[in-house]
Amino acid sequence: MASHYIFTSESVSAGHPDKLCDQISDALVGHYLRQDPFASVVAECAVSTGILFVSVKVAADAVVDIPNTAREIILDVGYDQGAFNGRTCTVMTSLSEMNGLRPRFDETTLDEEGLSQLTAQENVTLFGYACMHTPDLAPLPLWCAHRLMRQYDGVRRKTLRYLAPDAKCQVGIAFSGRMPRRIDSITLLASQQDSRVSLATLHTDLIEQVIRPAFADQPFAPDERTRIQINPEGAVFEGGPALHAGLTGRKNGVDTYGGFSRQSSAALSGKDPTRIDRIGAYAARHAAKNIVAAGLAEQCEVQLSYSIGIAEPVSVRVETYGTGRLDDDTLTDRVARHFDFRPGGIIRRLRLRQLATMCHGDLYRRLAVYGHVGRSDLDLPWEATDEAEALQSWIS
Repeated sequence: MASHYIFTSESVSAGHPDKLCDQISDALVGHYLRQDPFASVVAECAVSTGILFVSVKVAADAVVDIPNTAREIILDVGYDQGAFNGRTCTVMTSLSEMNGLRPRFDETTLDEEGLSQLTAQENVTLFGYACMHTPDLAPLPLWCAHRLMRQYDGVRRKTLRYLAPDAKCQVGIAFSGRMPRRIDSITLLASQQDSRVSLATLHTDLIEQVIRPAFADQPFAPDERTRIQINPEGAVFEGGPALHAGLTGRKNGVDTYGGFSRQSSAALSGKDPTRIDRIGAYAARHAAKNIVAAGLAEQCEVQLSYSIGIAEPVSVRVETYGTGRLDDDTLTDRVARHFDFRPGGIIRRLRLRQLATMCHGDLYRRLAVYGHVGRSDLDLPWEATDEAEALQSWIS
């Protein structure tokens, strides 16, 4: 790897069409699971000008008002006027039962043999990553980008009411010797609802109320050499689904590591806790984060591969990029023996049935924006470093 380089990551606002779809899909999953913790549900959305399509496949002892849930989220995000409006848009739904297609089980009552009979339902390869860039042990480029988008969404709702919900940003970090040194560039694209606001005013407002506050009291902040671009191609009015379509699960990089690490081969949002393509990514992150937290490596990627009909991952691999205190083969062997990566084992160990009741029942929707990992604002079980002390014994 080059000793000096720039790495960029992108984040998007809650009003980006893809993230709007993710929020609706995950909110529906949460609604079903709050009523029936053992529900099986897959929810996917597509959105464009004036129309939202929602597909839900479910096996649950629950009833959810799908169109009303979708409209509530659209309006809450800020689409209450213009060509895409939560009150007037068409909401089309496809609801189908999948009773009998997926086993219904309570992993807390199963013995080892029972857990081994709960096999993966998908062929999938998943990645978890952690590094020492930030207190959350997440890559700095994406961590910075998420801070900008969180700040944007906050001021749009409170002070800069002329801003539209749709925005995205890219942050470039200068690296030297594997470690981040400074913020090299920031590109922020924002849409607006009021054409009377000039581009110059937009530029000033976003620097003063979004960019500077986002990095206040942080170890990394823009400096005099940081290149800042705001709407470099001119003003964007309204944005959102009226400008570009959205789909559930299209922002995997935003949801995970911003491209700094490999990302999993499947989307995360819109799936219940029995789906290995979602919870396996969480389990891999949990293992990687605890390895770094234990001081076993400065950065770590954990790869898990699953095959349909098999409970254990068919492949476990640990890569520390030369920063490990043990060699990667040894770490791989110990991680595979220490962590239970079977689907039922992951659900039980990370208490994933309880997620739907967290954050006043709104956790699934909150997961859908600003990333599924590196979230110090949410008490996520896969973000806990509860195994770090045990792992330290490997080097004692």
